[in-house]
Amino acid sequence: MIPKNSAQPITDDSDDWDPFGQPLFDDPSARALSRVGVVDIGSNSIRMVVFDGAARSPAYFFNEKVMAGLGQGLAETGKLNAEGRVRGMAALKRFAALAEGMEIGPLTCVATAAMRDAEDGPEYRAKIERETGLKLHVIDGVEEARLSAQGVLLGWPEAEGLVCDIGGNSMELAEIKNGKVWRRATSQLGPFRLQMVEGGKKALATHIKDTITELAEQVGTDHDRIYLVGGSWRAIARLDMERRSYPLLVLHEYRMSPDDLRDTIDWIAKSDMDKLRAKTGTSAARMELVPLASQVLGELIEQFQPREIDVSAYGIREGLLYEQMPERLRRRDPLVEACRHTERLMSRMPGFGKKLHAFIEPIFGPLPPEKFRLVRAACLLHDTTWRTHPDYRAEACFENVTRANYSAMSHAERVFLGLALLHRYKNSRSGSRLEPLFDLLTPETLQEAEVLGKAMRFGAMFATHSPADAGELSYSAKKNVLALKLSKRGRALFGEVAEARFRSLANALKAEAKVS
Repeated sequence: MIPKNSAQPITDDSDDWDPFGQPLFDDPSARALSRVGVVDIGSNSIRMVVFDGAARSPAYFFNEKVMAGLGQGLAETGKLNAEGRVRGMAALKRFAALAEGMEIGPLTCVATAAMRDAEDGPEYRAKIERETGLKLHVIDGVEEARLSAQGVLLGWPEAEGLVCDIGGNSMELAEIKNGKVWRRATSQLGPFRLQMVEGGKKALATHIKDTITELAEQVGTDHDRIYLVGGSWRAIARLDMERRSYPLLVLHEYRMSPDDLRDTIDWIAKSDMDKLRAKTGTSAARMELVPLASQVLGELIEQFQPREIDVSAYGIREGLLYEQMPERLRRRDPLVEACRHTERLMSRMPGFGKKLHAFIEPIFGPLPPEKFRLVRAACLLHDTTWRTHPDYRAEACFENVTRANYSAMSHAERVFLGLALLHRYKNSRSGSRLEPLFDLLTPETLQEAEVLGKAMRFGAMFATHSPADAGELSYSAKKNVLALKLSKRGRALFGEVAEARFRSLANALKAEAKVS
């Protein structure tokens, strides 16, 4: 059993300040998660991650991986790899020393397939605990499936489908829906195990097919989406990006169709792996496992027939963080909480984002939740790159948000948010080197991002304390009029620059500008 955080749950507060609730940064149970360290001892890699910040979306204070290969040859020898044992021990001693230096308290350490299956696993575990002081939790495959699925839920609270986590010696499946983990199953379909299957290509294909058939009986095949967790899957997704010349090289929430993925698997089988490795920057140890992982993925698609395959950069380590979160924190929107945290740390006037949102909200009227949250997130981030040189500020905004470690938004939503922030600092996007990324949006969505950006551009400079004290916006799509009613104070603030930005916003709406 993985120990849970001992902090008391967050209590409800009667004066929640907006649809997302009060900020949680100062709550004791959120602060308890401000520096959490976990170690994942897998069959192929050993990684230490330290999560920092009390936001709902994790920030990576420290992240280091060693490709120790503990499980290499396990299927043949029944024991941990000798070289892997040496490299693994060295890595764990370093991690223990780092944790002590960071003053983060005891690391939560989990070990998966290699340690639980190897004959010398218990002896090696005792040696680790004796020489490093780390307490290891060797978990079974079903528990590994649960924690990986929780990692997906941490980054994707609304996720529904089948989580598929592949490691070196095992592959786990877990069903997620309604924010919970349901049916789970484990198998020995890791590439290290598959390397030892005898009988040639036909026997290997039969083995993979038969094993996945058994898994399908345990977790069902009625899943629209498969969420991929694990380094081998991410390597395949990166190759899919390469084949398709995809413009945004962010693996988290990268989405693929079954047909595209089948084409990529065929392409991998026919390609020079060394050349692909050089193009994508994939390690040799990881690329060696890609062909076998591709075969497994192809059979998964064939038997489960998903509508979409999505990549999750979050897995067992993030699942361990999720395990320690109080329920109220789990229910928060990861994107909005992360943007709040960014505003608090990096903006000139923390808290102004909420006021800016309230000021421009009449332009948009009632919005569905998926759009409302993006408008809120943009307002929270509108001033967080103010230290960047003015000549580069617009593109810096775009690049920061499209490449940031934010979760719970699709690639199209990343580009939408980035483009809105670009227009917060710049009227035109024409001729931008970022134009290839704009193709991820429809013409209608491009227009919506421009309107949002220009609304923030006007509101952010209209008044320093609160734009609502200076005036009130209203917009009638039926009459095609954008109106600004100035207060007495606002008349002094509505200078020629403010007027130019107001009229630019009206032009973006293709509306008549009226000031009273």
